[in-house]
Amino acid sequence: METFYGVIRRQGITRRSFHKFCSLTAMSLGLSPLAASDIANALETKPRVPVIWMHGLECTCCSESFIRSAHPLVKDVVLSMISLDYDDPIMAAAGHQAEAILEETRTKYKGQYVLAVEGNPPVNEGGMFCIVGGKPFVEKLTAMAEDAMAIIAWGTCASWGCVQAAKPNPTRATPIDKVITNKTIIKVPGCPPIAEVMTALLTFITTFGKLPELDRQGRPKMFYSQRIHDKCYRRPHFDAGQFVEEWDDESARKGYCLYKMGCKGPTTYNACSAVRWNGGVSFPIQSGHGCLGCSEDGFWDKCSVYDRLSAIKQFGVEKNADQVGMAAAGAVGLAIAAHAALTAAKRLSRKPVRPAQEE
Repeated sequence: METFYGVIRRQGITRRSFHKFCSLTAMSLGLSPLAASDIANALETKPRVPVIWMHGLECTCCSESFIRSAHPLVKDVVLSMISLDYDDPIMAAAGHQAEAILEETRTKYKGQYVLAVEGNPPVNEGGMFCIVGGKPFVEKLTAMAEDAMAIIAWGTCASWGCVQAAKPNPTRATPIDKVITNKTIIKVPGCPPIAEVMTALLTFITTFGKLPELDRQGRPKMFYSQRIHDKCYRRPHFDAGQFVEEWDDESARKGYCLYKMGCKGPTTYNACSAVRWNGGVSFPIQSGHGCLGCSEDGFWDKCSVYDRLSAIKQFGVEKNADQVGMAAAGAVGLAIAAHAALTAAKRLSRKPVRPAQEE
């Protein structure tokens, strides 16, 4: 199979542009500049990775997001970096021909292909609520997972269940990690995920031939290690106690924090406030609406769009430097006093008891 570098050279891309691409890719993945040479070496020498992209119960919003990636461009990913062997919404083949391609990739590239899953399988009544190619989707999913090098759960549907698994869930729509229990699942939640997060993850796996570092929930740490709140440009207003109280009030026009309007940024882990959407142009909070928390587990059942989920404390109304300093000094004083009391108590408890003197 041809390498990525071989493909782009045939397309007339210069070596200078290739190395620029590798540097930008390393930066987007949060890697050091030295990693650009590793990316270049991998793309020059390693064959393109076969990718099987399967669809269960979903709305195809993950695919819609993916094809809008600005860096790398999705055309470079699909046509040059990976070999997208199967993706029924966009592939030319259909019916028996498409199913033959699926089985051929599984046999020919056993243990070498990436299985990307969009949507989830319904498991009630033997999986009969989602039939693909004449078979229950859950059967095809588990069969293809057996020989995959890596398995990616695209979006909240595949990662957590989303609306299909919302109560009462009559089809028993199930996150894929509850069906595939013998392999690591890379979860990329979001409804949909950010396009550049999706393409960057494929780039990482293609380049290094391994899984990225994951958090305890199975999400790539490079994109899900911080809350949206942590890098939100409205964060200073939260810390100052400056909130939007009603839609389109004076505070809203000033761009104050949307927490009181139900923003879930303080409890949602995603890269929206750093990577943003539409080629880095904006994200929901920048557009004037609070975060819905769509990348969190239980999003659909737990989400009350305009209600605060938790009483998160902030500094309160804006104070001057003297007031903040006095508060800090008071806190330090209390801490010192508490420490002194604890130290004294420990010394008393360790003081040996002398025997009574004989009269």
